[in-house]
Amino acid sequence: MTLELEEIRGQESALDTTDRLQIAGTALEELLVSAKKQDYLTVGVYESAKVMNVDADNVAFCVLATDEEYECDIALQIHFTLIQAFCFDNDINVVRVNDIERLADLVGTDETGEPKDAHCILVTSPGAESWKDPALDKLHLFCEESRSVYDWVPTITLPER
Repeated sequence: MTLELEEIRGQESALDTTDRLQIAGTALEELLVSAKKQDYLTVGVYESAKVMNVDADNVAFCVLATDEEYECDIALQIHFTLIQAFCFDNDINVVRVNDIERLADLVGTDETGEPKDAHCILVTSPGAESWKDPALDKLHLFCEESRSVYDWVPTITLPER
């Protein structure tokens, strides 16, 4: 049995994709934990829209989350489309995550102890000081590589706990 060159390249690229996705998932988890500690997260669709409208220059990254329960929620999908368009216009990288419960665990609860609305999460970098995080750099590179293969809003899977 001989492997054609195209088959070998296909196997290499499948491995590269899996590695890239694992690295991106780990980087996203690290970024969210770090940003939460720094109080650099905005959580919720409406809260995120307000921040983008007032202070878009300080938004460093955007995460949109959904699961099967919300895929048919037309209002949420419209919000996602508007948020994505705004992010594209302002050079803000956007990713999707299909595990909203895991995201909600990472970002915590609100003042009443209820899980926060994790459908949209912004990582902000307030003030003149530009917050740098190695995980953010990895995610920016991941998004750039994804766009090079026409995947404008890549989906990331968070590592399992």
